[in-house]
Amino acid sequence: MLFALTACAEKQSDVGFGAQPPPPPSEQQSSTGGSSGGAGQPPQRALKGTEVPAERVDASALPDGYPRQVWTRNSGREIVAIGQEGGCGSVRAEVTEQNAERVELALVEETEEPSGPCTMDLRYPPVVASLSEPLADRTVILTQREVKVPADG
Repeated sequence: MLFALTACAEKQSDVGFGAQPPPPPSEQQSSTGGSSGGAGQPPQRALKGTEVPAERVDASALPDGYPRQVWTRNSGREIVAIGQEGGCGSVRAEVTEQNAERVELALVEETEEPSGPCTMDLRYPPVVASLSEPLADRTVILTQREVKVPADG
């Protein structure tokens, strides 16, 4: 029995408390619309669209290790980013400001308060927000915040 417990204890998961986000898909995968990625990765079909060049994405306000992928779809009228959520949380995208030079996109993780038991996993779903005008050459400023929402019932 001790052997069985030891064997189980040695198994490591690549997603969980303190885990790093999945690596970004390779150019070949995203251009071909491949199949689902590994645990915690969005399906590659969700990555279809036009990638926003890294020089037009300011992710300096994001915590270390937070995904920094951004792309557009629907002729640039929707902006998509990879969010990060865990346990009892769920992430959504919110455009907080948009003008001729930039679009500020907040990645908001909502957690119920009070919460019940939660798992200690991390998930990286794609989140979408609509823009009033196509993104075009504007810079995307990524921010992240956590909010508590009242629990149902």
